[in-house]
Amino acid sequence: MQLTIRDATPGDWPAIRPFFRAIVAAGDTFTYPLDLSDEQGRAWWLLPAPNRTVVAVDDATGTVVGTANMNNNQGGNGAHIASASYMVDPAHGGRGVGRALVEESLRWARAAGFRGMQFNAVVETNVHAVRLYESLGFRVIGTVPEGFRHPGRGYVGLHIMYRPL
Repeated sequence: MQLTIRDATPGDWPAIRPFFRAIVAAGDTFTYPLDLSDEQGRAWWLLPAPNRTVVAVDDATGTVVGTANMNNNQGGNGAHIASASYMVDPAHGGRGVGRALVEESLRWARAAGFRGMQFNAVVETNVHAVRLYESLGFRVIGTVPEGFRHPGRGYVGLHIMYRPL
């Protein structure tokens, strides 16, 4: 799949919303409230500058197939570490969309002067994400035991993952 990754606009929300809603409602990968309203989801996902939200668009169809948001992980004296979150439309999984989004977030973080990137809440049962992040140089630096209540597996670990830039 040939992709274009570009900055998201408010007009992209209608294309993001269906898979955003499905992923959040599934409750197995994000720590978001399951009953997040569309307006809340939009506000949480479409981040204002200097943060960044992007969409991945299938060049052949013009369809938004994934999205990512990027920000500093903390403020003040911790603002030199970036963070990011990713969502890929499940209908387009396994085609390199997630990898392209993570690589774009790493480019953004380097260009913005961040020294590292940290993910605060990677569900340990989300093995595809863990494997992807590890293949791109992230490592698990800690796990909160039973930090996530998975709808099918009960209480599972929540990884903190990091990589220097």
